[in-house]
Amino acid sequence: MTDLHGPGRPTDDGLPGIAPGVRRPGLVLAFLSVAQFMVFLDVSIVNVALPSIETALDIDEADLTYVVTLYGTVLGGFLLLGSRLADTFGRRRVLQVGLAVFGLASLAAGVAQDQGVLFAARGLQGLGSAMIAPAALSTLTTTFVGGAERARALGVWGALAGIASVVGVSLGGVLADGPGWRWIFFINLPIAVAAVLLAPRVLPESRGVRRRFDLVGALLLTTALLTLLYALEEAIGHGWDDTVVLTCLAVAAVLVVAFVVAERRSPAPLVPFDVLRRRTLLVANVATVFLLGTVVTVFFFASLFLQQVLDYTPVRTGLAYVPLALLVAVGAAAASALAARIPSKIVLVAGLVLVTSGLLLLARMSGSASYATGVLPVFLLLGLGLGLSFVPLQIAAQVGVPEERAGLAAGLINTSQEVGGALGVAVAATYAFRRIDELTAAAGDDAGLVDAARIIVFHDGFLAGAGFAGAALLVSIALLPSIPRHDGPVVA
Repeated sequence: MTDLHGPGRPTDDGLPGIAPGVRRPGLVLAFLSVAQFMVFLDVSIVNVALPSIETALDIDEADLTYVVTLYGTVLGGFLLLGSRLADTFGRRRVLQVGLAVFGLASLAAGVAQDQGVLFAARGLQGLGSAMIAPAALSTLTTTFVGGAERARALGVWGALAGIASVVGVSLGGVLADGPGWRWIFFINLPIAVAAVLLAPRVLPESRGVRRRFDLVGALLLTTALLTLLYALEEAIGHGWDDTVVLTCLAVAAVLVVAFVVAERRSPAPLVPFDVLRRRTLLVANVATVFLLGTVVTVFFFASLFLQQVLDYTPVRTGLAYVPLALLVAVGAAAASALAARIPSKIVLVAGLVLVTSGLLLLARMSGSASYATGVLPVFLLLGLGLGLSFVPLQIAAQVGVPEERAGLAAGLINTSQEVGGALGVAVAATYAFRRIDELTAAAGDDAGLVDAARIIVFHDGFLAGAGFAGAALLVSIALLPSIPRHDGPVVA
């Protein structure tokens, strides 16, 4: 299928680079951006507020991580299912259902009086987000069909991932110290209700080719991802040699094999393996796994470093990320503009070099570093690098993908983000904490040695993050095909 509506070819409605029938593309982009912003916001908004939630609901410290991980685990596990639902039953319809589920789950989380309800609500939020994210992204790519138009739209989209994650950290601290942690969830409700009601007036409806739904494949893949992500999360606290971790990894491997066998036999597979023959799509997803591993590792260890080493309060910690968020937006805007002038691969490589450099600087940061001369310059470097990196990877993941498979491509790239984040923090934490018993014993009761040991642990975490960023850089340089300037029609 070839798209004839490039930037120089107006559609039937006279809008260059926009799908026929869409008269207000700016409003469509704004709507989709708000929906996606909520998805990414809830990945990080609870982090700074965890102590308040722990006290209010009397949650054991060992179980507190589930407030964060259940959302990301269910989101990552159901993303490909959500993308196929969007392609099969209609992207706008699935987006509305996802928003409704997300809103109801947010209400349940806000009124939760015990940890069981909160945990269940967070998982349900993840399920709603797993429908929102791929439906929104595939709607975007089938609305903005011209090369330059799609690049600009993806520029906005690419900025959201970094900005929402950072805003989540900042907003979580402000709300926890202000009206209370429950408002972290309540703020989603009016947005979700308004979005459900306005969707038919704003968004076009679209779907892929109708075919039989592969329920067996969906269940096998989703269960495999959930099991894998659970194993990665458990590895943070128990190590890779833990019986539960090893058992879950083995079960996940068996489920993946079963999924491959089932998909090869299915007349209408959930994931047609021929889509992975598109080298650009495959490499973009691999690089995204490493990049999101870097992002989650930065937030995890930087938040701890700021509070436990530099003695920042939760609110100050959140606000410290604001310049980073602004630079992500600047970088994404620059990447979008550059994509129409130079190959996106060049922009991506430049961004990854900046990110890798920023992590290496964090790995050497002093325990007495000031914000203005120590933390801020590194955060600015990371923000710019992340902004320059997100957009080219989104573009690469959609290059040459037929419209009927836009939802699948969106699901793959979003799944790579969630799996990458879980894998990144699990591996980084396992590496960073490998010597914690040894360092603690050596420090004894000496406060200075205890502080030094803590800094060593955090430095190792940042070094692991640098390794992820470096891997993304090497993969992009060596394996990613050159992506031409994004100023012509998108050919699929």
